[in-house]
Amino acid sequence: MFFSGTKKERNKAEAKGIKDGGFTYIFNQTITALSPSTSPQTPGVNVTFSNSQTAHFDLVVAADGQGSRTRKLAFGEETSSSAFKSLNIHAAFYNIPRHPTESNLARIYMGPNRRMYLTRTGDRPETQIYHFLMDATPQESAHLSATFKRPLAEQKAAWTQLFQDAGWESPRFLKALQDVDDFYACEVGQVKMPGQKLHKDRVVLLGDAGYCPSLFTGMGTTLSLMGVAGELARNPRDVDKALDAYQEVMKQPILECQRLMPGVASGWYPKSEWAIWMWNSVLWGVACLKVDKMVAWVLGSLPASKTKWKIPDYEELMLDK
Repeated sequence: MFFSGTKKERNKAEAKGIKDGGFTYIFNQTITALSPSTSPQTPGVNVTFSNSQTAHFDLVVAADGQGSRTRKLAFGEETSSSAFKSLNIHAAFYNIPRHPTESNLARIYMGPNRRMYLTRTGDRPETQIYHFLMDATPQESAHLSATFKRPLAEQKAAWTQLFQDAGWESPRFLKALQDVDDFYACEVGQVKMPGQKLHKDRVVLLGDAGYCPSLFTGMGTTLSLMGVAGELARNPRDVDKALDAYQEVMKQPILECQRLMPGVASGWYPKSEWAIWMWNSVLWGVACLKVDKMVAWVLGSLPASKTKWKIPDYEELMLDK
């Protein structure tokens, strides 16, 4: 969809004789300071980069994830840090070569001491490996969090030590881990800005930077694609009005998408081998009796809630018009 839309836009521009693109990419630089413009004639944001150069922009969009540095610069360290609500879960991700016997189905393994694996293959030649430490203790959380900014080798070592006796296919996963270059680890949580404030001056938060629902909802990408572009297109000559409208439009979707499935927020996870056996037995019974399908059928037959949000429809973004 994005490729098709971009190609259509490019073809339109070339038909009008426009040869150069409208984007300027800046590599190997980060934003170190933000200051709102004090001139009514040139509203916007003055940005300082890590090479000490400055530039003026009409709008700065912070789309740099749940730990957004741009959010900290715009809203302050205290507000930004308090917006992150940890779920006491730590996760690590990477890809390894797919084993010939692996099917296209995702697999979940609950290990002792609140450790969990999730693997996904689909139709790709690689297998995605997810490590989870559920309901982390303060000591475990502090230890893993301290490794996030350390060299990759130290991060891998920490997770290897943590999962070396987790069982199942740990030997295969951990052996392959030592050679991967796409390893990433983080603390899992949600971002809830005070008062659902999504912009300050001419800096606006987009996606996980402003309202991360956590990977356990599967709604992060959906939320990030809504609102801001449509409101800017609808209010092309009034950025401030567009930002206020975006903030209002997103309130209900954020509330809905940040709802967690039962058990995630409560911190209940099987810890002992006996508890894991009981948990697996219950899931086996649910699958055999098709309880999940019955529940889905019942829920699907209920009247749709009148309070549920609808995806905004922005005709201003229709490329074919």
